Amino acid sequence: MKNPNAQPYLSLAIGALASAALGTTAHAQSQDALLQKLVQKGILTQQEAENLRAEPTNAAPKSFLAKMAPLPDWITSFGIYGDMRGRFEQHGSADPQSWERDRFRYRLRIGTTLSFLDNFDVGVRLASGDPQFTASGKLVGGQSITANQTLGSLMTRKFIWLDAAYARWTPIRNETFTLDGVIGKMDQPFQLDNMVWDYDINPEGGALQAKYNLSDKHTLKANTAFFVLDEIANPIPGPPAVPTTQASHDPYVYGEQLLLESKWTPKLESAIGVAVFDIVNRDGLNSKVQPFYNAGNTYDPVTGTLKYNINPIVTEGSLTYKLDSFPLYPGKFPIKLMGDYMENPAAPSNNRAFRAGVMFGKAAGKHTWEIGYRYQRLEADSWLAGLVDDDNAAFYALGNPQLAGTGVATGYFGGTNVKGHLIQLTYRFTDFLDFTFYGYFNDLVVNAPGLTSSSRHFYCDLNWRF
Repeated sequence: MKNPNAQPYLSLAIGALASAALGTTAHAQSQDALLQKLVQKGILTQQEAENLRAEPTNAAPKSFLAKMAPLPDWITSFGIYGDMRGRFEQHGSADPQSWERDRFRYRLRIGTTLSFLDNFDVGVRLASGDPQFTASGKLVGGQSITANQTLGSLMTRKFIWLDAAYARWTPIRNETFTLDGVIGKMDQPFQLDNMVWDYDINPEGGALQAKYNLSDKHTLKANTAFFVLDEIANPIPGPPAVPTTQASHDPYVYGEQLLLESKWTPKLESAIGVAVFDIVNRDGLNSKVQPFYNAGNTYDPVTGTLKYNINPIVTEGSLTYKLDSFPLYPGKFPIKLMGDYMENPAAPSNNRAFRAGVMFGKAAGKHTWEIGYRYQRLEADSWLAGLVDDDNAAFYALGNPQLAGTGVATGYFGGTNVKGHLIQLTYRFTDFLDFTFYGYFNDLVVNAPGLTSSSRHFYCDLNWRF
């Protein structure tokens, strides 16, 4: 019978057996002593210990883990990954109604991916994050646009949320063509910057992704997806003289993207793409019912529903050239020019967005770095404000017309209706640790009458990956 107090010794055994894989005499002696101790404690039988001694040292850790935590035959592999990020941030505005705000925050994510027979994968990830409430005060989960947890509240215990839970099937995978299907709460399937999708959003629904190698220089990618924005369980009718304050149909978003990636020479690369999206049943996105965290869209001041349909067309492009060398940078040095344009034909005005920028270097390995700049103008009704970068923000003063119908009078918000500059710097100390600085210098496209909202937002990150 196994010893019920075996757990404290398992970590010790795993570490010692992993060290034994180095193959030195001292490690072999340590392995023998540990195995004998496990026999004495009743964790292993004498025969099991002899079998482990007889196996090659590089197989011992794997064999030991297989005995202690066996996996079903249909699971072919699994891995654990994650990161831990610490952040200091500050934002403020020249508007006399605004205030300075400093925050210390962290983000913790840990996940696992299990690979099955027949090209199936299942992924699960947990993450930190501040809680999100509806306008009525109902807790609906963690914030969708960030996994940052703000320090404070007298050192209370912090939250851990389900950040991703998905299943993927890859029925076709060869040198020419790959096809994936994903369902659940997934990583973003669209290859677009955060002018369109905040990088921290993990959408919920289904997606298909295809990749076709046209030649050794050109790859065509196609992504299509259907995401659930909300589920309306109990429509709430308004008074007879006022339209319903909550629709009876669930809001969704559909999207498709085509992207051509080309490697013209070992030094020159390009990418060009187009995407279309459609917000269906927009009346279900009522600002008085939904969680409110980004701003910018135009709402009906009475019902709180979006005033215009949202079905933008997005174009994107980039060009990368690699220098053979550059001072203080190991290896080839990439210089990348990039730009995006988006237009929502369903809105009569304030319906366009664009971004242009340049990136020097790429923080992709030990002692590598990158410095970037971009200018962006994201007009109010070019896209759904709740889906875009929340760090790209500005201050809304009292009387700003873009807050009409939201139930919010003033505040510092990301979303649409923002224009300005971004400076970015990242340095990677090791393969697992990097430092990042972001500086946003923004203003609102539509301001409160007679006021300015010149704003700044800085943050510094240290990020450990595992």
